[in-house]
Parts: sequence; structure tokens; C-alpha cells
Amino acid sequence: MSSFKDTIEKIKNLETEKKSLLVEIEELKKMADAKAIALESEVGALRDEVKSIKILIGGSEPNAQKVNANLTIV
Repeated sequence: MSSFKDTIEKIKNLETEKKSLLVEIEELKKMADAKAIALESEVGALRDEVKSIKILIGGSEPNAQKVNANLTIV
């Protein structure tokens, strides 16, 4: 019977570990989602900066003249 008790204890321990791992997985998923959102924002800001710099150095961007022409000072 010692083997049966050991098996029951092993199952309990594994179920506890499984619950813990599932919680950890959910936390890691949330962290990954937050990181992806932050990176998307950062990449967007960098793209905007590249566009601005291109406009400043001579309108290398094809639509730079259109953008400048559409600006209105209020």
C-alpha cells in the first residue's frame, strides 16, 4: 500500500504544480502582450521621427511637398 499512497501524493503534487504553472503562463502572456504594445508604440514613434527628419533634410519623402503645402498657419 505504500506505493499507492506514494502515487496519490505524487498526483496531488503534480496537480498543485500544474495550477502554479498555469498561473505563471497567464502572467507571462500578459507581460508579453504589454511588451508588444509598448514596442508597437515605440516603433510608431520612430517611424514618425524618420518621416520628420526626412522632411527636414530636403523632402526625401515623396509626399513631403504635399504635407508642407497642406499646412496652414492659424
